[in-house]
Amino acid sequence: MGVKPIELLETDRELLQHLIKKGSDWRERERAETILMLAEGYTVKETAEKQGLTREAIRERRRKWLKAGFASLPDKPRSGAPNKLRDEHRDQLRSWIEAEPLTARALLSRLENTYGVQIGNTTLRTELKRLGFVWRRTRYSLKKA
Repeated sequence: MGVKPIELLETDRELLQHLIKKGSDWRERERAETILMLAEGYTVKETAEKQGLTREAIRERRRKWLKAGFASLPDKPRSGAPNKLRDEHRDQLRSWIEAEPLTARALLSRLENTYGVQIGNTTLRTELKRLGFVWRRTRYSLKKA
């Protein structure tokens, strides 16, 4: 006993194909592909095997599609702690870095002393990457130049 294929309007089918080819999020593209395969008559088992997913994942995508349509494709907001850094903190980080070369430890210390914001080294590195900064670790060598 197979699941009845999803019925799509031609415009929906075209939009799903466009999402698969041009979508910016790989998860969204994969979900769109799942829906399109089910609409083309593939079984849950065949779709799961082709996409390397579990059958339950395919069934869940189908249920969500039937309930919410295109709204089921993007990721929902995830849980987690809110971001500790605000835009003013990022602006200040940028100005400190542009004024003089500083270590991560010095930046963290300044953030804490100026704003009372405590973040970890990894969070700082992530924010600096997001701001477009690149850094290299200093290498010490015994060789003479």
